[in-house]
Amino acid sequence: MTTPIGGTSPILSVETLAVSFRLPGGAVVEAVRDTSFCIRRGETLALVGESGSGKSVTALSILKLLPYPTASHPRGRINFAGHNILTMSDARLRQVRGKAISMIFQEPSTSLNPLMTVQKQVAETLALREKLSPGETKGKVLELLDLVRLRRAAQRLTAFPHELSGGERQRVMIAMALAHRPELLIADEPTTALDVTTEMRILDLLAELQEKLGMALLLITHDPAVSRRLADRVAVMKSGRIIEDGPAKRIFAEPKQVYTKMLLTPDLAVRPVPQNPEAAELISVRAMTVHFPIKAGIFRRTVDHIRAVDGIDFTVRQGETLGVVGESGSGKTTLALALLRLMASGGSIDLDGAPLPRRPPRAIRRDMQIVFQDPFGSLSPRLSVAEIVEEGLKAHKLVPDRLERDRRVCAILAEVGLDPACRHRYPHEFSGGQRQRIAIARALILNPRLLVLDEPTSSLDRTVEKEVIDLLRDLQARRGLAYLFISHDLRVVRALAHRVIVLRVGQCVEAGSADEIFKSPRHDYTRELMAAAALAA
Repeated sequence: MTTPIGGTSPILSVETLAVSFRLPGGAVVEAVRDTSFCIRRGETLALVGESGSGKSVTALSILKLLPYPTASHPRGRINFAGHNILTMSDARLRQVRGKAISMIFQEPSTSLNPLMTVQKQVAETLALREKLSPGETKGKVLELLDLVRLRRAAQRLTAFPHELSGGERQRVMIAMALAHRPELLIADEPTTALDVTTEMRILDLLAELQEKLGMALLLITHDPAVSRRLADRVAVMKSGRIIEDGPAKRIFAEPKQVYTKMLLTPDLAVRPVPQNPEAAELISVRAMTVHFPIKAGIFRRTVDHIRAVDGIDFTVRQGETLGVVGESGSGKTTLALALLRLMASGGSIDLDGAPLPRRPPRAIRRDMQIVFQDPFGSLSPRLSVAEIVEEGLKAHKLVPDRLERDRRVCAILAEVGLDPACRHRYPHEFSGGQRQRIAIARALILNPRLLVLDEPTSSLDRTVEKEVIDLLRDLQARRGLAYLFISHDLRVVRALAHRVIVLRVGQCVEAGSADEIFKSPRHDYTRELMAAAALAA
């Protein structure tokens, strides 16, 4: 067991914990094996490791949130306040959950109820343990939202989750987790899908709240920059075991295990695929605008507009990667959807020098495909990999013969680095990196010329991220693909992009070659992004 720094006794101790899962066929798989660690009051312990290493399973075990009886604990103890959580009664466990120990989940957009306002969601958390009048409840909700520094908290009470940015949704989640001032807060990948400046704000907020409330923090992350910024101690997990632990300064300065060295210092020192300077212009966009109306009054008249994209120009040449960077809410994804004619927009879009119709013919849509940020959410859980990948061929009626479709599916899976024999399995049976390869295969099977990549690596750990980047570079070199690459991670943009545009509140504040933007940014906002990225590195 890890020895806590200082003389304070541990607030939580995990002793030789094992977690097993029974598969549908009856086989038993051990996901966590003899894991031990402890955490004291006011301390931050970072549990670091790749996807599938057992981090989240360990965290969920602390509150017994695993799918029992499919999951079980053949060995171990989780001691909290003198009791073993694994043997607690359901009634006693309900007293611990949310009050003594609380948890922030990885993806706030799926953790928050899309049909409930901010006020109702936070109030529901309060109502579980406190009997408050409506006025008292509203005051307590506002107090919590102010605590997590949600801007314009009073105006956001009636907002639904989809009306908030990623950082704002995460603040609401933190407010709910802190409603009863827990002694231990478990944060499971709290900044995974956030842009670099929002990530820094959320991490600073967690550190501030921890100091203010005196709580312990168990931080689950695959990002070494997050653990470097917050953690007092670090425990590194691999294949269900903790292989190295100790003070954060020592782990980062002198890691003992080869795996730890690889995890903390992944090599991303690659540059874009060489580009043909004579390449023809594939896409030309002039004065693109996407405005959403703001309606008010009993007649719901339009009183103003949200200018999500406001007069943006850009071009993409064949074989070129255009990086699109900016904070959450800057208009990056809206820009991509408008380019693909999946959203109404103003301005002009030319493809091969000809105007792109408002409703492009199906044949033109084959030329422009998209890979979404969350592969798990964009892949149908009811379809096998083969059915997902061949869907485009069937929709466009390109290959009527079933055997030929299967042959093409096998070929494209092999091209993206997947075993064709896996094509009859389902998305939940794959890791995050494998699911993203499936999403790329689905787009590539139509032989597009432009691939829109919307944050394709944001939910991946660093080693898998590098594998996907290498795959994208290889595909571009072999196929001559053009990429519109959207990302908040400037390291990844630097590795892929030939040119970059920087968006802020729907406007392009800076554009130029990647070398110019990264070496000599001209706009203050671009310099702010670069500074935040340097801090996160």
